[in-house]
Amino acid sequence: MNKPLERLLWSIALPGFGQLLNKKYVKGLTFIILEFLINVQANFNSIILYSFNWEIKRAFEEANFLWLMFYPCLYFFAMWDAYKDAGGGTAPFSYLPFVSCAYFVTVGLMLSSKIKVYGFIVGPMWLPMIFVIPGIVAGLIVRELLLYYFHQTNT
Repeated sequence: MNKPLERLLWSIALPGFGQLLNKKYVKGLTFIILEFLINVQANFNSIILYSFNWEIKRAFEEANFLWLMFYPCLYFFAMWDAYKDAGGGTAPFSYLPFVSCAYFVTVGLMLSSKIKVYGFIVGPMWLPMIFVIPGIVAGLIVRELLLYYFHQTNT
């Protein structure tokens, strides 16, 4: 299997796992500890449970947004870091989709009580997940624009 992709996928499962596979033990344990700290303080597992059972009002009641807003940046940075340390992300600006996703998911989280999808408030878990898609797209577009700009200025 592709080593960077494997590390990325393990980091999606739990931030820090990719770092452990890369033998970056202090960094990996730090990500795991931060993941558990934020998860517990934000009541994230409860939010996930209620969201999967479409108890969206209850998910909002459980959410501690002041802690939960840390999660997207930790999550996407851990993914990027594991991927990069495994040898991925060598192309210029390849970090931009990860950074863009962190921003978009955080914004999706902040707007999750206001934005409706097909007339429904989908909650503090589903809406941020939906915002991953425009986050990736925006990151790829900005990356291509920067590559084009730097290519034009160097020719």
